[in-house]
Amino acid sequence: MPIDPYILALLGTVGVAALLPARGVGAEVAGGASTAAVALLFFLYGARLSTREALDGLKHWRLHVTVLACTFLVFPLLGLAARGLVPYVLTPALYSGFLFLTLVPSTIQSSIAFTSMARGNVPAAICAGSFSSLAGIVLTPLLAAALLGNSGGGFSADSVLKIVLQLLVPFLAGQVLRRWIGGFVARHKKVLGLVDRGSILLVVYTAFSEGMVQGIWHQVTPLRLGALLGVEAVLLAVMLALTWYGAKRLGFGRADRVAIQFAGSKKSLAAGLPMASVLFGAQASLAVLPLMLFHQMQLMVCAVIAKRRSRDAEDTEGTGETGDAVSGPSPAGATRTAVGTGTRSG
Repeated sequence: MPIDPYILALLGTVGVAALLPARGVGAEVAGGASTAAVALLFFLYGARLSTREALDGLKHWRLHVTVLACTFLVFPLLGLAARGLVPYVLTPALYSGFLFLTLVPSTIQSSIAFTSMARGNVPAAICAGSFSSLAGIVLTPLLAAALLGNSGGGFSADSVLKIVLQLLVPFLAGQVLRRWIGGFVARHKKVLGLVDRGSILLVVYTAFSEGMVQGIWHQVTPLRLGALLGVEAVLLAVMLALTWYGAKRLGFGRADRVAIQFAGSKKSLAAGLPMASVLFGAQASLAVLPLMLFHQMQLMVCAVIAKRRSRDAEDTEGTGETGDAVSGPSPAGATRTAVGTGTRSG
């Protein structure tokens, strides 16, 4: 079972926030830096997304619509169904975080990595993850406003303006400037990746510092955490089954089903954490806890599934079977595309 090193870094950041939370002037400085970090994240997202690649990916629209439906329709419906677990299994605060988890866009990097490992349709996974992240910039805040209401810290006109200024405007600026800075971003991908991760760690530190100062962690017991893990395990199992067998019923071939399963059953920690800091404010520490737990769980489970799918593909090739026909474009050699992403936080 793989443990994402970045999860360890996040847990270490939570530990630092518990021992040395930002207070007073330090909290104001950390809050300002966190706001700037979120804006930088979404600016870089916009600078990286190739408009031409996105348009080319639209050719396989049925697959992308399926992934988007899983991410922004089926997931939220399951999140709403879990409302019946309050207050017996989940506290209202944990449920708000759990529901927010179901509204977050899909991953990009880890979906691509697992699809490649399982010999699926890698180009489709790239486009599906990119479309999901792009749609999430608009859909996640709108869904949160509609479904979370006041539990998300209140969605006033000021909150909407903050979302637009911190998320949408930087993203659009990145898209506009991509023509001039796209090459620089591509050449310095590793360095800017560290900037991404460092920004998210700062967001986590700020959120959990606020939670410590307000004593919010006294609301969570080990029993409640165990219950949350159990609920999230059921959620992940249901989505993995729906994306795999549902895609088969829709007529997708094996390679496409692999891409749909890994892109449609996962949630992005990188996109969710900065969004939560904007949407939940001082309550962000508890709101992101379900997402952090689900992220590590999905990496562990999907790594096992990807290895099994890879063995199944080898067995099929060894017996000379062709498997299901692939619906939509799947370029020759797509399943062997080199993807040097590993299982980093998507």
